Amino acid sequence: MKRVLLVNGVPASGKSTVARAVSQANAWPLFTLDTLKEAFFDHLGTGDRDFNRLLGKASYQAIFAVVAEFPESTTVVVDAWFGFQPLETLQNHLARAGAAQVAEIWCHAPANVIGERYRARLGDRHAGHLGASYVPELIKLADTARALGTYPLLDLETTRPLDLAAVQNWLAIVFR
Repeated sequence: MKRVLLVNGVPASGKSTVARAVSQANAWPLFTLDTLKEAFFDHLGTGDRDFNRLLGKASYQAIFAVVAEFPESTTVVVDAWFGFQPLETLQNHLARAGAAQVAEIWCHAPANVIGERYRARLGDRHAGHLGASYVPELIKLADTARALGTYPLLDLETTRPLDLAAVQNWLAIVFR
């Protein structure tokens, strides 16, 4: 049975840190939307905001196309902000990928912390990502964004240290 763990949250919510820790602890493949998107940036250019979104959608689709090729016994971790497209799009991708079990880890922090984190990493991010002008919009988004709530859900406030043992216990229950 193929399983997919969605590590969800707005940009700078701590989801990549959580996704990497879970992936490494379980030796599960990790897909990050940004990794694919940045490869597309390198080959196709960065363009404007609409182009950025187009590459995000293509990266999203590519992740689940690859997951579809994995053996049925595979569990994968997918790190992305799943609120940028309709839930139906995600559900269609999951169905085509053959995901029999899906769970969600929702990563969040106070909006001002999200804005500070995003600002702090601007110099380290690929030039294709949105810049400092995105911070006010991101802060508003962080105030209103919510988990999908469609799948078994673990809520993580990422200003606290990650309790990987608690996450592992939750995963053992959800993915039994």
